[in-house]
Amino acid sequence: VFFFLFSGYSHLYSQSIHYPVTKKVDQVDDYFGVKVEDPYRWLEDDNSEETKAWVNAQNEVTENYLEKIPYKEKIKQRLTELMDYERYSRAYKKGDYYYFYKNDGLQKQNIVYRQKGMDNITEEVFIDPNIFSDDNTIRLRGLYFSIDNKYCSYSVSNKGSDWLEFYIINTDTKEKLEDHIKWVKFSGMSWHKDGFFYSGYDKPLEDEKMKGINENQKIFYHKLGTKQSEDKLIYQDTENPKITFTPIATDNEKYLIISSFKGYSNEIYYYKDLKNNSEIKPLVSSHADHGLVASTDEGFFIRTSHNAPHYKLVLIDPKNPSEDKWKTVIPEQESIMQGVTFVGGNFIAKFQKGTLMFVSVYDYNGKKLYDVELPGAGTVTGFTGRNWDKEVFYTYTSFAQPPTIYKYDIINNKSTLFKKSNIKIDINNFKSEIIYYPSKDGTKIPLYITYKKGIELNSNNPTYLYGYGGFGARIGPHFSIHTIPLLEQGFLICMPGLRGGGEYGEEWHKAGMLENKQNVFDDFIYAAKYLFENGYTSPDKIGISGTSNGGLLVGACMTQKPEMFKVALPFMGIYDMLRYQKFTIGHAWITEFGSSDNKDQFGYLYKYSPLHNVEMDVKYPATLIATADHDDRSLPAHSYKFAATLQEKIEGDNPILISIEKDAGHGGGTLNNIMDGLTDSWSFLMYNLGVEYKE
Repeated sequence: VFFFLFSGYSHLYSQSIHYPVTKKVDQVDDYFGVKVEDPYRWLEDDNSEETKAWVNAQNEVTENYLEKIPYKEKIKQRLTELMDYERYSRAYKKGDYYYFYKNDGLQKQNIVYRQKGMDNITEEVFIDPNIFSDDNTIRLRGLYFSIDNKYCSYSVSNKGSDWLEFYIINTDTKEKLEDHIKWVKFSGMSWHKDGFFYSGYDKPLEDEKMKGINENQKIFYHKLGTKQSEDKLIYQDTENPKITFTPIATDNEKYLIISSFKGYSNEIYYYKDLKNNSEIKPLVSSHADHGLVASTDEGFFIRTSHNAPHYKLVLIDPKNPSEDKWKTVIPEQESIMQGVTFVGGNFIAKFQKGTLMFVSVYDYNGKKLYDVELPGAGTVTGFTGRNWDKEVFYTYTSFAQPPTIYKYDIINNKSTLFKKSNIKIDINNFKSEIIYYPSKDGTKIPLYITYKKGIELNSNNPTYLYGYGGFGARIGPHFSIHTIPLLEQGFLICMPGLRGGGEYGEEWHKAGMLENKQNVFDDFIYAAKYLFENGYTSPDKIGISGTSNGGLLVGACMTQKPEMFKVALPFMGIYDMLRYQKFTIGHAWITEFGSSDNKDQFGYLYKYSPLHNVEMDVKYPATLIATADHDDRSLPAHSYKFAATLQEKIEGDNPILISIEKDAGHGGGTLNNIMDGLTDSWSFLMYNLGVEYKE
């Protein structure tokens, strides 16, 4: 059944696609003597009627192609059946209530519920984002409780944009206050006394909201009951307009910590004594990845990668913050310290050793007390709380277990099941394994492979290879209901832990950034090579996918090795590596990628930039590019220009399509948006791999 010429399908596959005509302009840029053409520069103007007409025309071509796939509706029906289950995520203890997120099944957004006590089965709706707007395009993004738990601030975004607005409600009455904060981006908020700190921008011009460069961020303090225009300016750096800030008011209400960073793991800390209203003073000046864990009378506990690529926990006295005076509380270990929280007077540290996670509890002085017994070899998140809390929640997931919430008793080192998702499939029908394969330079890379039990592992297996490899982000074992339709149809789901990620600490991350970025692409390419050479699949049976930085990964790999992949699904990607830093928050990624404004960095960026490495008359994989019109992080123009270039230059009949989601952004949209996108992607993938859908 795994071939194209079976009845009913061949007419679609072989049909010629008539792409919209994309005009070209005479735009040539000079980079240190290298002339670079950019004929589709006009597509960067998302407000022009011409660009909007192009988007509509491309969507029409894509929709016409996808609608003719005979089993598209069956895939959507199966996804709907799978997604229709009660599920829980994230829980907090605030005052007398336990707060948690829940979805009954097909609700467009998760609802925040609360209940009193562990045994009280009465679940009360606290915030329902499904009623924020008629079209459900206003999404709940974050919750922030005041120190006394009297108030809760929540942030929302409109149509998937990164722009946030804050509202406040009284937790007792659930009454909404008049306070309303706008033009916030890349910031939460931190309560202090009768108000909170946040980072915001000046109101942008209307035509610059979605693409204008984000700079001159400022820290403000908002007092409840006042207008935003009355908010007090706390801090700004006029000499470095591209730096962003995170304000953190300590639980003891003594200090404000300011995290100042210009890209990933390039943070500098300042502090302000709020009790004495002192000047803002430097605390940590080393350029590394720092994170505030706690503040006590002795000073600040910081998790840092400074001189510790696997991270350590240190205590810094603000009166004498020089590095030679730092006190190590939990030293760097062979395992990676992924995170630390301070709850109930103890430190709870999450570690990763290889591909396994474990959690340990230490006392105030750094003495190890015990390990937390986890449900299995999976991924845990959570363990957040106030210094004085005696219990905390964490979420556990693995390839075989959907997110499940546990309450953790710190004193007695005991976990108790709190909320469990009720899936409607037998996950025991599937199997996961991990192997380690050599990359181009011999480095061993971990690779998770999941598949349906009983299938024959041979070179004819349809395969979905997904990767990321950037910003220190870790890919670990986690449950995905989204890929179940693929597994049921005999797919192998493969996820490598590429360099550039955080699987093995900061050294692993640095091995895949800046001039080392090609390592990430090589790791991904050699994952496919391993699968081919060891009889798992073949070039005609593999599809590759990635999102955001992972979209860049797919774009680079499909242009470098087009013959190795049958299908490419790059989502929300960055493809123009010479201009990405000129829009929105792209400048913050220069520490990760480099910049074309730097002569040395231009050389390696130009060498792998997907947009600039599309060659004429090459048979590229069947490609479905996905983006969203309100993606103000990875600008949709990246996808527009990449699609137009591929459509212009490709040889052969492989489709090059682009799907532009309306009223959605980088983080996706509602459940309907997600399911529609998955339906399109899985239909395109299966069809172009020649997979006949089985009931």
